[in-house]
Amino acid sequence: MVFRPRMGELERAVMEHLWGAAPAWSSVRDVHAALSGEREIAYTTVMTVLDRLAKKSLVRRRKEGRAHVYAAVSSRGAMTADVMREALAEFGEQDRRTALVAFVGEASEEERAALREALAELENR
Repeated sequence: MVFRPRMGELERAVMEHLWGAAPAWSSVRDVHAALSGEREIAYTTVMTVLDRLAKKSLVRRRKEGRAHVYAAVSSRGAMTADVMREALAEFGEQDRRTALVAFVGEASEEERAALREALAELENR
């Protein structure tokens, strides 16, 4: 299990861009252009947020020419699953079961159908 630090609102907005980015890698300029359409934000702020996300191991960074480009380490779904596993790991086995039942009990019919499909897939492997 990999520890995933919590993200602030701006970090989440950057991650949303990276998860939805058409190319696998985005530059600071790309992310800034996407976010500045929604909010007033400085280029250097975006650069700082991407650096912080890299230090938290949520994004990977590579040099491309004189600039860095960034990509999410894992998909939104994989990251969400890690957060859920971490939350459940804090409880004993019975409490985990109770938490899972409560979670599924509050899920929509579509979410429960997705869970049933996922479980059937896993059992058929």
